[in-house]
Amino acid sequence: MSSRATNLLKASGGVLVSLLFACGPAASAQYPGQITKSKDTPELRAVAVLEWTGDERHPKASRIIPVTIFDGQQLQDGDLYMAHPEPLALEGEVEYQLKENGKNTGLFVIQNAALEQGSWVGYGSWKSLPKPKPAPAATAWKDDEDEASDRPVLHRKAHPDEKAGSGSSGSSSGSSSGSANGGPPPDPDRPTLHRSPDSGSGDSNSGTASSSSGSSGPPPDPDRPTLHRSTGDTASGSSTGTDPDRPKLQKKNGEDEASVSSLPDSTDPDRPRLIRGKSTDSGPTVMPSLIGLPPDMQQAVAVSDSKDTPEHILSFSWANPDDEAKYKAQLEDLARTALGLNPPPAPAKPAAKKTSSKTSSTRKTQLTPPPAPAPLLDEQFRVFELAYGSGATMVFSAHTDGSGAQEKFVTLIAQPDLYGSLIALVKNVTDAAHLDDTPRMRLVDAVDAMADNRGELLFELRGTTQRQFALYRVLRGQATKIFVSGGSTLVATNE
Repeated sequence: MSSRATNLLKASGGVLVSLLFACGPAASAQYPGQITKSKDTPELRAVAVLEWTGDERHPKASRIIPVTIFDGQQLQDGDLYMAHPEPLALEGEVEYQLKENGKNTGLFVIQNAALEQGSWVGYGSWKSLPKPKPAPAATAWKDDEDEASDRPVLHRKAHPDEKAGSGSSGSSSGSSSGSANGGPPPDPDRPTLHRSPDSGSGDSNSGTASSSSGSSGPPPDPDRPTLHRSTGDTASGSSTGTDPDRPKLQKKNGEDEASVSSLPDSTDPDRPRLIRGKSTDSGPTVMPSLIGLPPDMQQAVAVSDSKDTPEHILSFSWANPDDEAKYKAQLEDLARTALGLNPPPAPAKPAAKKTSSKTSSTRKTQLTPPPAPAPLLDEQFRVFELAYGSGATMVFSAHTDGSGAQEKFVTLIAQPDLYGSLIALVKNVTDAAHLDDTPRMRLVDAVDAMADNRGELLFELRGTTQRQFALYRVLRGQATKIFVSGGSTLVATNE
């Protein structure tokens, strides 16, 4: 593929056709059938996961992992779709939008791809979002009181010692030609600029112009401003002297002002050269590759499609802020129950013997305080509104302390019912000794994978030696797994 598209959608139709012919029989055998195009459905929509270490604004290392590509009909594996040899989701200069709860947070541009541990990963540069366009300049104010013209005018402040109509003398010369031609009379409220009293001879040019045109103009206005010329100027405007305050270009050794000379070409390989800096919006260079699963690794959803779509914020806003703490406490109780951390019920107490009223009143009953709840580590509580008006969908995950079978992991997907009680839709419980049999579910984020204004939950299924990515759709009180990517081998989890 000779030309690289700036994103998956902005690739031209000819490029896509050439890809299909380049893939040959292998592509047709892998993806049989004809993809129908709809007016409202994008041709392609890719979902990937960006992983990095370090600060979000200044990451140390990063990589992007393709997850799915929606071709208009179904979800395809992003690691295999139209691989030639790298998959289409990792073509050079493909641009991804980084999202958090559906909100755009940045851009990631693919520069190259590599096959690592049996799976394709991409490397590139992280860029900030383009700045919004500046607001248009304010239009000129229109004077509604001027009935004769639509041209706006500025009104000056009236002075108490000034007679009515005296301020129009300065503008009479400017509008004399209009009055002679039958134009509107001069506006008495039109402001004029006042000149100093000692410049009475400054109207010689204007008087000459008036006399040459054959019309006797109004007498010179003593308040009309004039521009003062420097000492030594003649009446015709030519300058014979020099103004000490006039700025000038400095000359060096008698050379001409602002002279330019070209430098000869240098063939010396050791000659130092100055390299111009990069523009601020070009983004950094390709970051170092991220190897393994370091403990401080962070993840974000990345989306690239063929057309720009408006943001669909997937975060949920609570009508009552107290409900968030209430549901989180209920999910913690459900998680402890699923992990078997709740203490066993206390044994039933024997029936107390009947005693006299005096003895019962003087004896103090000692109540045993309930035991503290078992601690949960690395709690993650996220709430989404996956579709407009669909209500809250909560995801809770945590784990216990320990090693091997003693370290247990839990992930819950729950929704409240009509009565406010929580209903667990998915309950994933495993331990560190059985991660290959039952991998732990780590929430990445919610994403609209099929461009239908409905978000899905994207999870990382992490085991001991491999991991996958899965999409869950929550609809009508059920959470259904609609896609699972191919597994990638892990050398070490570093956890």
